[in-house]
Amino acid sequence: MNWTKAVIAGVVGGIVVNLYSGLMHGVIMSQTYTEYTIFAMDTNPIWFFVVSISIGVAGALLFGKTRGAWGAGVKGGVMFGFFIGLVSFFGQFYSPLVINGFPYFLSWCWGGISLIGWMIFGAVAALLYKEAKTA
Repeated sequence: MNWTKAVIAGVVGGIVVNLYSGLMHGVIMSQTYTEYTIFAMDTNPIWFFVVSISIGVAGALLFGKTRGAWGAGVKGGVMFGFFIGLVSFFGQFYSPLVINGFPYFLSWCWGGISLIGWMIFGAVAALLYKEAKTA
């Protein structure tokens, strides 16, 4: 595994997914969130960026270690993203179980947003972390 490529893919993928998440949660879903007081909390936006980069690097390291299993090119990266995103999708259903009054339909929204985000991440990672050609 090429650590430099993996870290670069993780940082760039994390930035791209952060922008995607900002669009989805900050623009498209913002009206829905204003209806629920459980989302009325002040948070420093820099933390979203830091967490996205951290998750991106971890995801890229996993992608780098398993790169050969996903197929070549962007299609292989999207396949990686789909399977990681599927795990994340089902993880979103934990919130209604532990947060009193958490709307169940938001789990579906968050799951879908997460799944698509991981597929985007996989495409970016595949573009930046290409398999070494063997002779």
